[in-house]
Amino acid sequence: MRPDHPPALLDRLTIASAQYPIGAPRSFDDWAENVSQWVADGAATGADLLVFPEYGAIELAATCGAAVSGDLRATLAAVADLAEPMQTTFAVLAHRHGIHILAPSGPARPSTGHGGFVNSARLITPAGRVGTQDKLIMTPFEQSWGVQPGTALRVFDTVLGRIGVAICYDSEFPLLVRAQAEAGADLILIPSCTERVAGWSRVRTAALARALESQIATVTSPTVGTALWSPVVDHNTGAAGIFTPADATIAETGVLAEGGLNESGWVSATIDLAALRQLRDSGEMRNRSDWSRQPGAQSLTLQCDVVDLKTV
Repeated sequence: MRPDHPPALLDRLTIASAQYPIGAPRSFDDWAENVSQWVADGAATGADLLVFPEYGAIELAATCGAAVSGDLRATLAAVADLAEPMQTTFAVLAHRHGIHILAPSGPARPSTGHGGFVNSARLITPAGRVGTQDKLIMTPFEQSWGVQPGTALRVFDTVLGRIGVAICYDSEFPLLVRAQAEAGADLILIPSCTERVAGWSRVRTAALARALESQIATVTSPTVGTALWSPVVDHNTGAAGIFTPADATIAETGVLAEGGLNESGWVSATIDLAALRQLRDSGEMRNRSDWSRQPGAQSLTLQCDVVDLKTV
């Protein structure tokens, strides 16, 4: 079978993407109760996969008191310390609802043990298997915070198909997502955290462009609203979107579903993965296969690892 057509058990995939407001939970139990309700509501849409945003984990800093939540370095450290309990909470919810979840990204300590923090997102299966994708290209803000880039680009082989994650700014760099597509990803999840309409617009534009270039589906999930207690996520602007190539057989505008700006809640749609594969083979346009017609394109291919998350 061709590399861009990995084995897939689903021809249609329903996704719910969160427009997630940053709260100020008083305790870890309060936080867990809130996300349990969010996951229950997301599962009620009939989704196979739930997507939470970038830096959604930062609200956990509020559970540690004002001295921590109001200090940047203390926030990063405290949330990194809670990364594993957060993962466990989402693993329980994924199992309970029989659903895959991209948990909110947040600071974590790198596996290399060289110190500092990375911005890490975790894809969790109902069986409790976990795939981690760290953000690879830091924004100027993250550089000033001391957040370090990850080192590995991955796609995750799941019972839903092959899935890649491009955290916010990473989605704005075509070669990263292209490598994930060439590794077999039909779907790229783009969790984001942007302060202004301009930032959200950049991520939205990137999601549409990446879907067009590789003839795949992309999904954005933003933080929304204000959290003035936090130096990290004080102002948040965005809307969730589920995008495909613009094509008469799938979505004329490339927009399958999109939420209202800064509204909280779920945005859901069903992606016809079989139609996407057919589009790549015999569609009106062949952007995916014609990528290699660009001068020098063959020499720009990046390494992308395939991580097995299938239930065994």
